[in-house]
Amino acid sequence: MASMTQRAFALTYDYLCPFARIVNETTVEALEAGAPWQVRFRPFSLSQGHVEPGAAPVWDRPAGAPETRGVRALLWSVAVRDRFPDAFGRFHVTLYSARHDEGRDVDDPAVLEDACRAASVDPGVVAELVEEGTPRRTLAREHTEAVERWAIFGVPTIVAADDAVFVRLMERHDVAALERVLDLVHRHEINEFKRTRIPR
Repeated sequence: MASMTQRAFALTYDYLCPFARIVNETTVEALEAGAPWQVRFRPFSLSQGHVEPGAAPVWDRPAGAPETRGVRALLWSVAVRDRFPDAFGRFHVTLYSARHDEGRDVDDPAVLEDACRAASVDPGVVAELVEEGTPRRTLAREHTEAVERWAIFGVPTIVAADDAVFVRLMERHDVAALERVLDLVHRHEINEFKRTRIPR
């Protein structure tokens, strides 16, 4: 992939969303194949989007509560991303696979531990990092910034400089399609391009 364009962008994720899985997984695959991209994977809680104004945010609520779906997985992912950056890609795609291929609960500690082991990370260390609280503060900061700075409302959203674009790709593993989307991020004459029907 030496001929690919150098890029720097951020990409939001929540393990609950199948479309976020497609774009995040494809991005990891491109990076593993040598794409000259600088990518910041940013957690974004879809559950937080359902919280009433003034209510406690999901990251401040007891872990495992129904309204906090996906939050524990995000906390573990932040811990892996920030302490074990070289292992994050494998952890990331493994957890997406657990959710969308196997139908497992990504907030289940056993599932999170399995994803750590698949990425050659000690799950005990990650659990301690989450318990210490830094991942929670990081999630709060990055989610809040996403909303306040770029008006992000969902995943996956691609952020490049001051541009943020929400996108849904339909096919997995299509790096060429992802590149075409990345080429359009700064094309301000296109505001919305949405199909009225999903091709079957």
